[in-house]
Amino acid sequence: MDPAPSSNSLRTFSTLLPFLWPAKRVDLKTRVLVALLSLVLAKAANVVVPLLLGDAVDQLGNLDHETGLWLGIPLSVILAYGIFRLSSLALNELRDALFARVAQNAVRALALKVFEHLHSLSIHFHLSRKTGALNRFIDRGTNSVRFLLSFVAFNVVPTIIELLLVGGILWALFGFIYTAITVATITLYVWLTFVITTWRTRIRREMNDAENDIGSRTVDSLLNFETVRYFNNEAHEVARLDEALADYETAAVRTRESLSLLNMAQAAVITTGVTLMLVMAAFDIRNGDMTVGDFVVVNTYLLQVAIPLNILGTVYREIRQAMVDMENLFSLMDEQTEVADAVYAQALRHRGGSIEFRDVSFGYESERTILHNISFSVAPGTTTAIVGPTGSGKSTISRLLLRFYDPESGSILIDDQNLLNVTQHSLRQAIGVVPQDTVLFNDTLYYNIAYGDPKADRDRILAAAKAAQLDDFIQRLPGGYQTVVGERGLKLSGGEKQRVAIARALLRDPEIFFFDEATSSLDSNTEREIQSNFVELSKKRTSLVIAHRLSTIVNADQILVLADGEITERGAHPQLLADGGLYAQLWQEQQMEEHQVSVDPRPTVLSPDPA
Repeated sequence: MDPAPSSNSLRTFSTLLPFLWPAKRVDLKTRVLVALLSLVLAKAANVVVPLLLGDAVDQLGNLDHETGLWLGIPLSVILAYGIFRLSSLALNELRDALFARVAQNAVRALALKVFEHLHSLSIHFHLSRKTGALNRFIDRGTNSVRFLLSFVAFNVVPTIIELLLVGGILWALFGFIYTAITVATITLYVWLTFVITTWRTRIRREMNDAENDIGSRTVDSLLNFETVRYFNNEAHEVARLDEALADYETAAVRTRESLSLLNMAQAAVITTGVTLMLVMAAFDIRNGDMTVGDFVVVNTYLLQVAIPLNILGTVYREIRQAMVDMENLFSLMDEQTEVADAVYAQALRHRGGSIEFRDVSFGYESERTILHNISFSVAPGTTTAIVGPTGSGKSTISRLLLRFYDPESGSILIDDQNLLNVTQHSLRQAIGVVPQDTVLFNDTLYYNIAYGDPKADRDRILAAAKAAQLDDFIQRLPGGYQTVVGERGLKLSGGEKQRVAIARALLRDPEIFFFDEATSSLDSNTEREIQSNFVELSKKRTSLVIAHRLSTIVNADQILVLADGEITERGAHPQLLADGGLYAQLWQEQQMEEHQVSVDPRPTVLSPDPA
């Protein structure tokens, strides 16, 4: 791939400019102004230093040894040289110290902006992205911002100014030829740097891609280590990672080799320019056109030119690499959410919690429709259960109700308000969800329960845990509520994680409960206890339940039977049994399975086919 075009560079700097001059931060703006003043004074002092040194050398060469230094003229020049040199260094350090807070604040602000933007994106984006790669995009992008703010603002531009000043002084003092050699050296140096760095940028991209792949494979494998263990695929995972590491190794070696080539080329150009100018100065001294002090001035200026040129080359390489690193970050910022609040969206007004689906059709892919003209309503304070075979579209209804997706046609209403016309925040604030697959944060049990309402006090959190039949289990743990659950809650069983999810939903105290097979991982006794609590807690609340075990929803006010994305039956439990349709068939099959388990609780062992 080619390096980022100039339009991307302009966009980068236009994006970073507000961070250099942050609105409503007078303290940071003051720091920027004082840092700029320090920069100007430092460059002025730096340009004067060689002139003072040359003057001191000439005066020392003409010194009357009987009177010595103490008459004051050479000594004052030497002291001035030291003062200006120290001032230049001190002002540079002051500049960097002042600007450090500006740069760090910018990185913080941008990182928060990216993180907030990622959370605003639709669930489809997150399901299709790899977490490890996202982390690397953000880390490298924010580090690049820190570099660009510090170096472009206070190194690149000042270096160019200093080079122009040095060239002008050399022309004024010693003639055009010295300036011409300086300009030629700089031009050749910059051209070589550009050509070689352009080539190196392509290699850098390959290295970044390989590094992204390493991160994605590592995170993916470790997050799913139980699956890896189930299938004895440790060696397979190691081999997959080794492939990515080998690609990174090749790209990293090529990157270092190309860097060595660039450094050698730059050193050759600088050394040639310096040598040529010193030879010319030596001839001018022999001819009486220059003094020894002038020779020192030329030599010192050349050294001062060489240092910023070397920095310029390094900064140029880093800028090109930073631009590459920031492309991924900008690609994240360019992502548009598929589900956005309307401009006129209002907060949901609570009127009891009624739910209505009107002729809703939806498919995750355009060529495959999951729901076909679904229509149903849930009266306030009642419980509606949705049952059906796997893949019939039950969980899709929950995602539409929470506006993770918008329907392709039809409308969804809560309290007679179309979800497209209300804010997503107020919508989700009104719904307490217990998902089928509970994912916990790698933190304490207390934190994970409190996540339902981070502002809740301890009494409410403990009450929610007790209502979810979780308190006794937690009290038996050595760490109690401060027990860390591990990555994604891997230290807990499926039933324990599900009870944490139930406690979260109860703590939220919502107007609407949504249970997505919420008791599927619980034992029968705990399930019965929680079901009795559900009945009590759900009073005067609307509940929508996706159920696998039909025994858990026999008391539902309404049961919807979903098959192939359509509602084929609806009614109460006795009515559906009497109808003898799909629901009655599912009920009979589950009753037979439960009876078989009670008669013979041993796990079924598959026998080899005798054929």
